[in-house]
Amino acid sequence: MSRYLITAALPYANGPVHIGHLAGCYIPADTYSRYLRLKGEDVKFICGSDEHGVPITIKARQLGITPQQVVDKYHQMMKSSFEKLGISFDHYSRTSSPIHHQTASDFFKTLYDKGVFIEETTEQFYDEEAKQFLADRYITGTCPRCNNPNAYGDQCENCGASLNPTDLINPKSKLSGNTPVLRPTKNWFLPMGEIQKTKEFQEYIKRFDNWKPNIKGQCSSWLNEGLHPRAMTRDLDWGVKVPLPNTEGKVLYVWFDAPIGYISATKEFLPNNWKDYWQKQNKEEENPKLIHFIGKDNIVFHAIIFPMMLMQHGGFVLPDNVPANEFLNLEGDKISTSRNWAVWLHEYLEDFPGREDELRYVLTSIAPETKDSEFTWKDFQARVNNELGAIVGNFVNRVVVLSNKYFKGNLTTDREIAASPFENELKKLLQSYTKAMENFQFRDAQSIAMDFARIGNKYLTECEPWKKYKADDVTSVNQTREVLIHCLSLVSKMAVLFQPFLPNASAKMLDMLKVDSEKRKLTKNGFEDNKISLNNIILNIDSLILFQKIEDADIEKQIQKLHDKKVMNTEQNQQAEVVSETTIAPQLAETTFDDFSKMDIRVATILEAERVPKTDKLLKLLLDTGIDKRTVVSGIAAWYDPEKIIGQKVVMLANLAPRKIKGIESKGMILMAQNDKGELSFITPSKPQMDNGNTVK
Repeated sequence: MSRYLITAALPYANGPVHIGHLAGCYIPADTYSRYLRLKGEDVKFICGSDEHGVPITIKARQLGITPQQVVDKYHQMMKSSFEKLGISFDHYSRTSSPIHHQTASDFFKTLYDKGVFIEETTEQFYDEEAKQFLADRYITGTCPRCNNPNAYGDQCENCGASLNPTDLINPKSKLSGNTPVLRPTKNWFLPMGEIQKTKEFQEYIKRFDNWKPNIKGQCSSWLNEGLHPRAMTRDLDWGVKVPLPNTEGKVLYVWFDAPIGYISATKEFLPNNWKDYWQKQNKEEENPKLIHFIGKDNIVFHAIIFPMMLMQHGGFVLPDNVPANEFLNLEGDKISTSRNWAVWLHEYLEDFPGREDELRYVLTSIAPETKDSEFTWKDFQARVNNELGAIVGNFVNRVVVLSNKYFKGNLTTDREIAASPFENELKKLLQSYTKAMENFQFRDAQSIAMDFARIGNKYLTECEPWKKYKADDVTSVNQTREVLIHCLSLVSKMAVLFQPFLPNASAKMLDMLKVDSEKRKLTKNGFEDNKISLNNIILNIDSLILFQKIEDADIEKQIQKLHDKKVMNTEQNQQAEVVSETTIAPQLAETTFDDFSKMDIRVATILEAERVPKTDKLLKLLLDTGIDKRTVVSGIAAWYDPEKIIGQKVVMLANLAPRKIKGIESKGMILMAQNDKGELSFITPSKPQMDNGNTVK
């Protein structure tokens, strides 16, 4: 028995989980953990919420609450969603916990005391009004490569360029909107270039040769360019405090403290023997295997930086593998949390209750194991109905129905049952299944499990027991019984192989066949002996519908939901072109007077207001524009109650092309001001004598 410590990337607690996260690492990590348990290995599957870093503080500022309130909300949301989906973490922790703060502090102090860090003073951007140094994401400006005016200090999301804050043209602070100044500040750097040259690191990277090509390729690119020192501390208030004197306002870099979260979570779960899964054992014992499941944007941190930290600390095992996946796209576009272009897990669980296996199956079928892939709702429907329903579900239900029809569910017999005609084929498939699972090729392994159902359907069709059975013919009765027994034995084997992929459906099949829990495993020689007794099968169920059909109406609802998101995103983008979104947004590109003069901006009065059903943000407004009375749909419900804004004078863009939002034709756009917390406010005439229809010049 080998010992494994499996981790899945700690999700940022600044928003819910979406299907891109699931396909990237959480379902693959769970699949592999369940497979190892199926083999009887000693496995600990560890994860937790990453609750530090700039994204948390940005979300807190947007919502006008504290970082702790943000992480408390999303930690519980993510933990609950993972549990409902059946992600089988042995322990799910959080990096705001006291044990993590202590573990991360001790880890940093060990490296500091060993003289690992380089102490260096560098110039970083400082906001003189806010009186604080600015993390990369608190600085925006124009990208020097594509001229995107809203690039961040670390990355341009328009062209994907990796940036430094000083690369930006016209940098601005997101805290005050002012131009930041450069000031000296002291931080502690991990000398990655020096560590790269060490014998231990050079020996470690030989493992890359056996890793997936996308991981080896990205790591090789970094190593070939030569690594440079990287700061392991930041000038922030939120995070693990730097455990050194005179370091007020400094915290550990989130990518230093976050992977230590795997260690602290294990300590929290196993306070007395956590070292058995993390540290090197004596010569008589095999070292535990450490495997990180992540998305491709986290490869360098898990394959290079964290191993360097572990080496410099000493005593820890290094990653045995880092099976990272590529990205999952959605309906022809990149998944984007900022644009709300995503299928959120908690919403899926509400819209499709009891269909957790279906989502797991489809995301594994299209998993971006070697290249980016795409999720579409039509494909989801087709795979559930035509594969899970028509192949697996159909085979199982046919066998159960026939067993009840001809034998009332009791297939017990004193006769010797011959070996099944497909036994050798199943053994070959099992070998391929095991090889695929060991190589993290879960799409292939799941397809092989499907082949068991394909074989069963083909066998039933060829044998045609419904034609052979004659109640008064002993030979035909025995032949029919034997066919069904072979099929039920095949169901039990298929259910075992599907346990890592379809845990709920597999449990139903094995429960139906009364397979003991200790016999639901794989041995070195294959399946456990006597999974079901071939001479003593009694079903306690008349039929077994494993997968209900996904109806067109279910899919159209989801497609409409995405369409509404795209319309809202387009509307918000157009509004941003008309009026500055916040007081601190950078100036947009120059426009001409002729372009501006094409905009018909005029005063109007709200006559009626009501909420748009089944939405949280939309109000349906009837406006008196002075030239007519028209309907406008506006996303302001979070800031204004409909009954309180009747009679309100507003400024609107009157000649915006009409569009349908939630089935309502909207003829115009209300212009709003937005502050740095994301709150919207009407733009109104300051003098009451401004009449409806008066234009804005």
